[in-house]
Amino acid sequence: MPVVSTVDAVCWRSLYDEARQCLAGTDGVDSPDIDARRIVEAAAGAAPAEFESVLDEPATKRAAAWFYSMLERRGAGEPLQYVVGSWSFRTLDLMVDRRVLIPRPETEVVAGFAADEVANRSIAPGGDPEVIVVDLGTGSGAIALSVAAECPAARVYATDVSADALAVASANLAGLGRAAARVTLHEGDWFEALPGALQGSIDVVVSNPPYIGTGEELPAVVADWEPAVALWSGPTGREAVEQVVAGASEWLRPGGALVMEAASHRAQESATLVSSAGFEDVRVERDLAGLERVVMGRLP
Repeated sequence: MPVVSTVDAVCWRSLYDEARQCLAGTDGVDSPDIDARRIVEAAAGAAPAEFESVLDEPATKRAAAWFYSMLERRGAGEPLQYVVGSWSFRTLDLMVDRRVLIPRPETEVVAGFAADEVANRSIAPGGDPEVIVVDLGTGSGAIALSVAAECPAARVYATDVSADALAVASANLAGLGRAAARVTLHEGDWFEALPGALQGSIDVVVSNPPYIGTGEELPAVVADWEPAVALWSGPTGREAVEQVVAGASEWLRPGGALVMEAASHRAQESATLVSSAGFEDVRVERDLAGLERVVMGRLP
């Protein structure tokens, strides 16, 4: 890996070209141009729209050192999102690191369906001005904070069993603005983390639970870097889903909705589980890749 020059400052265009060449052909790097650009943007403190305008500016020694550090980490296989330390999710820019799952487009779809549920409830005739939402296993806070940011009627309770994950969610919550006043974070295992007074009064339960079975394989870039507690459910891959569904049937109010991310190859199986728990109007929705990904149901 190159060492930062201590002589004349180098421009960002040269560093961008160097990063592209360095990452080309690197295992796990499918888009070296994009990765190089994101690293330059992060090191230069430039927004995506400012990328072209900073290319001919000189990099300070401190910024160049950070650039080379990120380039080395990416070249060693660390996911780009962790390398640059933040990633976009719907309308938000979230801090992310190895304590939380990387926000993914399929989960953006889940958050969208949850936001739709909140919006529909708030505008319905006689609708409640406050819609109670619980995000189970919040991780970085991606779903919870998106719902709060997009839905002024949402009062969001976000839970996670990992104190490390909640530290990341707390950092993201601090940057949410006025909507942060409608979000609280709770440490604990699924519904056990919630105030008992909420039981039977929740309007929407949303979750992206672990759904990978211990015998299933994941790409190394996922298995080697992302938190195991957020990936692996147990021997069958159904354990966490079963806990979420069983708890939702007890904690939701009559007519309350469950919105849950599921493994694409077990989405129909998860939908059957939701139906068996007494939910109605159960359906499976597809993600942006066309895979069955979101399971939804409503209590009678």
